[in-house]
Amino acid sequence: MPVKKRVLIVSGKRKTAVARAVVGPGKGRVRINRVPVEILRPEIARSKVMEPLMIAPEIRKDVDINVNVKGGGFMGQAEAARMAIARSLVRWSKVSDVRRRLVEYDRTMLAGDSRRVESKKWGGYSARTRKQKSYR
Repeated sequence: MPVKKRVLIVSGKRKTAVARAVVGPGKGRVRINRVPVEILRPEIARSKVMEPLMIAPEIRKDVDINVNVKGGGFMGQAEAARMAIARSLVRWSKVSDVRRRLVEYDRTMLAGDSRRVESKKWGGYSARTRKQKSYR
């Protein structure tokens, strides 16, 4: 009978982007939508995703993280993936020091940002602007 591997499934959200991270024992490989994080484009999104990996490098070398992200734009996807990776590192390590370091750096890595886009209303072009009127 095969030995069962320990696997975690963790999610992260930002705006309309949803990221699901599958974490298991490995050699430190991190992939986002099957692309290695080292060659992820654009550069600013890569730096955002790498932040939790830089804060907890001792845990990264022991696990493989595969992240699947859907919805939103490239930056929302990057922040959702960042949250999923940070939460997975905390749950995998079970050490409060990792959680403390991540929260000190940026709280939104573990606790999500609840802001969403305000919906458009009638009588205008967007959520707040209104059509102009002139009487003279």
